[in-house]
Amino acid sequence: MPLSVIVTTLNERNNIVACLASVEPIAAEMIVVDCGSSDGTVELAREAGATVHVTPDWPGFGPQKNRALGLATQPWILSIDADERLSPALANEIADAVSQAHHAGYEIPRLSQFCGHWVRHSGWYPDYVLRLFKRGAGRFSDHLVHERVLVDGTLGRLREQLLHYSYTTMAQVEEKSARYAKAGAEELFRRGVKVSALTPWYKSGWAFVRAFVLQRGFMDGWAGFAISRSHAHTTYSKYQQLRALRQRHSTPSAPLE
Repeated sequence: MPLSVIVTTLNERNNIVACLASVEPIAAEMIVVDCGSSDGTVELAREAGATVHVTPDWPGFGPQKNRALGLATQPWILSIDADERLSPALANEIADAVSQAHHAGYEIPRLSQFCGHWVRHSGWYPDYVLRLFKRGAGRFSDHLVHERVLVDGTLGRLREQLLHYSYTTMAQVEEKSARYAKAGAEELFRRGVKVSALTPWYKSGWAFVRAFVLQRGFMDGWAGFAISRSHAHTTYSKYQQLRALRQRHSTPSAPLE
């Protein structure tokens, strides 16, 4: 297929081979942009048939994915994370969408796993993600975290699910929570968002209620509770770090004469 698959990585040894194997049947090229893995990810990706580019820095999710996009040569782009997989059915549906080209981009429903449990509530499903688009018609936003694809043209939706093995252990949950909180705080600071001493508390409380009650996380059992608690913790940490950033960069008032 006239399809470039792009993946950004950092220490994804446990995921990259299975990820690339799932896309290889429909990909004309597989491009991996790595920002300094130390666990053999680069070597494994090359052995799996990908073209690997190593960057010296980490500019944020959006800018890094735009780097990968800039290296693609095929008319169509599929952006996939290392911890995601195409089922054979989804691969066939993507091939059909590319060949028919009714739209400039396609959203794909994503089914995510949390520590071995497939999550169908908690705001996680159906999680439509825009990952397939025409090269030249789409690019990634410049957000440091929670980037999105911006497409000039009509969008369609596929039916088959993208499988997302997002968290395998609670230690991984905590590590990603810390990373996303830091990047989220930096993004909010860049946008000039203001924060008070109470903001971390009510924002985190609302994050828990929204996921566990309004988005029916309670129906996912212990996984739903753990996800809701993780949302609350990440939100609290993000706004506390934002407070610290604003305090660090605030300018003292000039003395009165």
